[in-house]
Amino acid sequence: MKIEALRALRHRNFRLYFFGQTISLIGTWMTRLATSWLVYRLTGSTLLLGVVTFAGQIPTFLLGPFAGVWVDRWEKRQVILATQILAAVQSLLLAALTLAGHITIPEVLVLSVCQGLINGFDVPARQSFMVQMVGGRADLGNAIALNSAMVNVARLLGPAMAGVTIAAVGEGDCFLIDGISYLAVIVSLVMMRVDPAPARKAAASMLVQLKEGWVYVSTFAPIRTVILMFVIISFMGVPYAVLMPVFATKILHGGPHTLGLLMGASGIGAGIAALTMAARKSVHTLDVAITVSSALMGCGLIAFSFSRSLRLSLLLMAITGFGMMASYTASSTVIQTIVDEDKRGRVMSYWAMAYMGASPLGSLLAGGLAPILGAPGTIVVCGLGCVAGSLWFWLQLPKLQPALRPIYDRLEVMPARSG
Repeated sequence: MKIEALRALRHRNFRLYFFGQTISLIGTWMTRLATSWLVYRLTGSTLLLGVVTFAGQIPTFLLGPFAGVWVDRWEKRQVILATQILAAVQSLLLAALTLAGHITIPEVLVLSVCQGLINGFDVPARQSFMVQMVGGRADLGNAIALNSAMVNVARLLGPAMAGVTIAAVGEGDCFLIDGISYLAVIVSLVMMRVDPAPARKAAASMLVQLKEGWVYVSTFAPIRTVILMFVIISFMGVPYAVLMPVFATKILHGGPHTLGLLMGASGIGAGIAALTMAARKSVHTLDVAITVSSALMGCGLIAFSFSRSLRLSLLLMAITGFGMMASYTASSTVIQTIVDEDKRGRVMSYWAMAYMGASPLGSLLAGGLAPILGAPGTIVVCGLGCVAGSLWFWLQLPKLQPALRPIYDRLEVMPARSG
């Protein structure tokens, strides 16, 4: 079972990416937590927490369709290499300003927007490159799940390290560590031996390719429905993180260590979910997994909003993280398995838009509702939204399953029918 769960690591390119990206993502999660703490320390405003998150993610939403067309045309490893170098520069600039004592909220906003623009190309390129790293679709689902596990190892270690680092020396050192950590993934990309999937020359104009991608996503019911479900979870569920500094300080009466523990607990739950998904041998019942995991996330958030005990809050954060990551991994696996190869970059750009577009809008909403409903009341609203989305998706399953089964059979990614 253990070997089966790690089968994508047999591929050298994915193995290099896995370990290099793990180091880099620890730094990324340190920066995410340190940025939230810095903004809240400087302003004490929940609204500005939402604004900064919005500024960092909305460029990906606006850029998404165009980036998807370009990613389908360009060599994906080179795109990722360029985005990682630019992201390292962005983190080092943030570190320099913070360590010099000159950081201001407008500068944080500008650098967050720059990171969002970088992510606009990085996310669809990275998702599209996954199938190339594992040499086809046979191990694709396992690679996606292991990638999710990697993200959540980093999500566990990064916030915990950030909490200690902020308490000891401040936020600037977190940003510095993040900038240096990008070297690991840059080196791993350079060391890869990739059979070139040459960049496609544009056979049609960008507008034609944009239209082609939109028609495919909007009319193909399985992809359309899964992406819409992911929009709901990203809008209603994921923004809970923007209010974690409030829960850590005002509700649970702690500090940066408490914030690190809460985010770390969510990371533990998400990591367990990713490993559970990695152990799966096929895409069988992934549509049901999306329904159940989304409901679990919503229920975890609702229960968390009423907790005033740190231990109970950590348990509920783990449950929330489990539901969020299981939904994320199942959604991504379904889409990447069934998408036509020549449209992979464009489809994954819409998938990135679902997260990077809906999540900042949800963060803005959460930051705006918190002064009115309070942080706990806002989290209840978020949880109820996830449960409602789960119910909607469950009602779509009778129409989706007959459309998915022939595709799975053609691709030979499901067990043969018995009898």
